[in-house]
Amino acid sequence: MPMIDIYAAAGTFPDPHGLATEAARVVKAVEQVPDIPMFAKNTAAFVHEMPAAAIANADGDGGYVRVQVLTNAGALDREKQIAVTRQLTDLMAAAAGDPTLLDRTWVLLTEAAPGGWGLWGHAHTNEEIVGAARAEIAKLRG
Repeated sequence: MPMIDIYAAAGTFPDPHGLATEAARVVKAVEQVPDIPMFAKNTAAFVHEMPAAAIANADGDGGYVRVQVLTNAGALDREKQIAVTRQLTDLMAAAAGDPTLLDRTWVLLTEAAPGGWGLWGHAHTNEEIVGAARAEIAKLRG
């Protein structure tokens, strides 16, 4: 149930809502979690539009996009890290209609500390998240 934060200069993406939806779908698919409401409703992306002057590298160049993906610990093995980075980078360039963003998109992968995944007013451990998913699957199967 990742949280995805996308930071870019205002106007970079003509459809921020569509981008947020697609980014959430990409990460959910790469994680390969079950297609259940618990994951669909709690995998979300947030597009943060900033003034262009608020973004610069050490040389003063701007026009970068930063994507930060926060997952529960261990959700992305090395293969999934590579896949989600590639797919999100490609998505940023496509959503902006700017192929040069392939070279100016930073993807940061971060894991929540054990017990640091807050959902439904509770700080969950990985085991609690897995248990909640199993309970929802069992309920859906009736």
